Amino acid sequence: MSTQATDMVHDEHDDHGPAKGIGRWLFSTNHKDIGTMYLVFSLVMLFIGGSMAFVVRAELFQPGLQLVEPEFFNQMITMHGLIMVFGAVMPAFVGLANWMLPMMIGAPDMALPRLNNLSFWLLPFAFTMMIGTLFMDGGGPNFGWTFYAPLSTTYAPPSVTFFIFAIHMMGASSIMGAINVIVTIMNMRAPGMTYFKMPMFCWTWLITAFLLIAVMPVLAGVVTMMLMDIHFGTAFFDAGGGGDPVLFQHVFWFFGHPEVYIMILPSFGVVSHVIPAFSRKKLFGYNSMVYAIIAIAILSFVVWAHHMFTVGMPFAGELFFMYTTMLIAIPTGVKIFNWISTMFRGSMTFETPMLYSIGFVILFTIGGLSGIMLALAPVDMVYQDTYFVVAHFHYVLVPGAIFGIFAAVYFWLPKWTGKMYDEGLAKLHFWVSFIGLNLTFFPMHFVGLAGMPRRIPDYPLQFADFNMVVSLGAFLFGASQLIFVYVLIKTLRSGEKAEQLPWDGAEGLEWTLPTPAPYHSFPTPPKVD
Repeated sequence: MSTQATDMVHDEHDDHGPAKGIGRWLFSTNHKDIGTMYLVFSLVMLFIGGSMAFVVRAELFQPGLQLVEPEFFNQMITMHGLIMVFGAVMPAFVGLANWMLPMMIGAPDMALPRLNNLSFWLLPFAFTMMIGTLFMDGGGPNFGWTFYAPLSTTYAPPSVTFFIFAIHMMGASSIMGAINVIVTIMNMRAPGMTYFKMPMFCWTWLITAFLLIAVMPVLAGVVTMMLMDIHFGTAFFDAGGGGDPVLFQHVFWFFGHPEVYIMILPSFGVVSHVIPAFSRKKLFGYNSMVYAIIAIAILSFVVWAHHMFTVGMPFAGELFFMYTTMLIAIPTGVKIFNWISTMFRGSMTFETPMLYSIGFVILFTIGGLSGIMLALAPVDMVYQDTYFVVAHFHYVLVPGAIFGIFAAVYFWLPKWTGKMYDEGLAKLHFWVSFIGLNLTFFPMHFVGLAGMPRRIPDYPLQFADFNMVVSLGAFLFGASQLIFVYVLIKTLRSGEKAEQLPWDGAEGLEWTLPTPAPYHSFPTPPKVD
């Protein structure tokens, strides 16, 4: 690789360059540094959002109002959802994309490195503003993470304006990150790497990026309409002025449902790397996996109103959204069976990334099956707004997104750091998380079916025992993440040197060999006298 190309790509690490100390992180255009910042930010947000869930579960530990005011309870519910979705899960996947995509496709860096830096640095400001709303007059947002109007417009605290601005900043960051991913994958693949030779993680992120660009402007539109209703006398969502509150739900869920798949697709990519590696087999049905991801992405745009079966939509509308929701289970099922077929008769070993991936497949399937139950419009009238729904989407998102992230971190940590983590401690992290997760969310199915409503800080005595179990499980799951932090710190400080191929004879990992990326495929910049 030519010296000029080296200087072009890694000038921020040059001894004579401007970036030293904190400047290395503030002004970095290096995809690995930016990926690391995204991952650290995501970990901090995981703990902040998790601590808010702790407040919720502590209040629900027993019936009666004991710890916090109902208003503050609502603020914690709202902030927990928003921080976990936009602050923990999405930045973690963008961090993984930054780290891995250029190496997987043989590119020297992301295509738009300065945009990459900006897209990260918007996030700390956005979330500082959002969390800061809790300290304003009237408190923070108290209307749930879906911020339905008119609750979020007519009856909202004054801080909702700052909340809207924070959402705009997050959306801008996501769009920039998505543009960067698309341009990188489409323009910077090494010679000979066609689309159908790309690693699966590249495919899942390419499709995720298109979803982000399609739906983030919709979110921006709906929060701008809220802003207009609050400050400029419009009545988009005010029935008294000729508007319609149900319009808010349509626009929000047109963003919100593809957003759920944005949070899960990169996990599909991660698991499609980990399972073949520890089964010592190639991924079963690569092409069908790619087509299934594309089908999921397209169908995710035509199922949004299954969140709205109780608003009084026409019978034909209910039928359409019921059938399309059941239809989206087919490509998802294809992926599940492909992963199982990959494991079938493979030489499987059960290192931590594989444990997380198997946990992902099993628990994500449980979440998917309860999703099919919720897809049935007549039955959804009973399930709607109960803890059954909470159990369903947490079984999709916690094992789906969070376990996927853990699998990726443990899988690629030796590549990132050159050091091997403590396998015993990592497995302890998995088992405590696995038990805590199931203790937390499985009993929610039962209290939901018995009629316990979500987002309410009190409940009848009959739900007391189950809620105590759920709260204990939540505290266990939250505490287990401290093991994860300890494993990371121990690896960085005193981890043993990793082998060149740390996963003993694992197939499909040839690209992880530390050979230099094929920089020769990029034109060297002209000499400047």
